[in-house]
Amino acid sequence: MESSNSYDVVTLGETMARFTPPGYERFGQSRTIEMHVAGSESNTAIGLARLGHRVYWLSRLSDNAIGRWISEEIASHGVDISKVVWTGDDRVGTFYMERGAPPRSSQVFYDRAESAMARMRPEELPSELFRGQTARVFHTSGITLGISSQARQTALRAVELARGAGQLISFDLNFRSRLWTAAAAQATCEPVMAQADLIFLPVRDAHSVCGISAAAPTAVCRELHLRWPQATIVVTRGNLGAAAIDAAGTFFEQSAFTAVEVERLGGGDAFSAGYLSAFLSGKNIAEALRWGCAMAAIKYTIPGDL
Repeated sequence: MESSNSYDVVTLGETMARFTPPGYERFGQSRTIEMHVAGSESNTAIGLARLGHRVYWLSRLSDNAIGRWISEEIASHGVDISKVVWTGDDRVGTFYMERGAPPRSSQVFYDRAESAMARMRPEELPSELFRGQTARVFHTSGITLGISSQARQTALRAVELARGAGQLISFDLNFRSRLWTAAAAQATCEPVMAQADLIFLPVRDAHSVCGISAAAPTAVCRELHLRWPQATIVVTRGNLGAAAIDAAGTFFEQSAFTAVEVERLGGGDAFSAGYLSAFLSGKNIAEALRWGCAMAAIKYTIPGDL
């Protein structure tokens, strides 16, 4: 689909350094560590860029070797990072992940408090990216709203600016219980979901955060539609695929593609990249769900978050 916009998507969010022992080793036994770049919005931005779209990633990073490594990795996939805010005062958020295999589950440990992105202020947003014809879609997630009050204010201001510029709002609920409670997430994300044109959420978040009691995907989608009737709502269901309901109340469903799972982290972000890519290419919702599920399946076969 031809567009006069400079960018297809602008994203805003934190990207962290991830440290993981090789294979299925635990931190207590390993003497070497893998380093990965990981962040919901940058994962989605990279997926979109690799599918041929023009994407901008906004964030705030520490001006040191780790921060520069993160920015260079994201840029290497074709994402524009030229408006990243650099600071010499803060630190890069990190997390630590051990891969598990049944009966031992994978473990994730965060260390992101007071990170550079957690201290991003609304006035640091580049106003030129929130003008008419600059971008078609603005995308962020509940993680950005949850990492700190400053990041929350920045994200809410970005939504306001994007809406004022006529950009479509894409929002991934992306609840993380280590960041905040389900009640706090619901209360804070509600104003964004009430404005969003496109909402992504896993079915577990529909239950735990949104309080949806229904089990069948049709009923889940219809209950969500009653709350946010202006949006197309996409519910991911893991190995059961995904479902969606549009603003007219029409229901869609797509089964998952079979994949040998290497690593699930980043699967939801790959899904949103696939869905958004199809949408930006003028495909219908049924086809967008298919693209999303295909991207998630491919991601499951790849270690790391990208």
